[in-house]
Amino acid sequence: MTEKKNMPITKDQVIEAIRTVFDPEIPVNVYDLGLIYDIDIREDQTVHVKMTLTSPACPVAGTLPLEVEHKTRAVAGVADATVELVWEPAWDPDLMDDATKLELGFF
Repeated sequence: MTEKKNMPITKDQVIEAIRTVFDPEIPVNVYDLGLIYDIDIREDQTVHVKMTLTSPACPVAGTLPLEVEHKTRAVAGVADATVELVWEPAWDPDLMDDATKLELGFF
């Protein structure tokens, strides 16, 4: 049996896991919504995610980053994960991918 910490980690695996986390106010996952600013996979197989929320007053500010952290930590090969909540730059609808903008009527 291969130990979890010896498995290679790809950014695509982390993105796939994060795409299972949805903003409860908007029926879109947090990655496609543009809330994930950076995914840093480090040599020690830890992952650091920088994310924001649609607003500092977001009612899920206490739970959404924890859910992203949990899903990231569950990716095969990840030794540990942290999520840093940042407010600069401020989230803007332009950060959404085009498919999401179309789905939400921004085009």
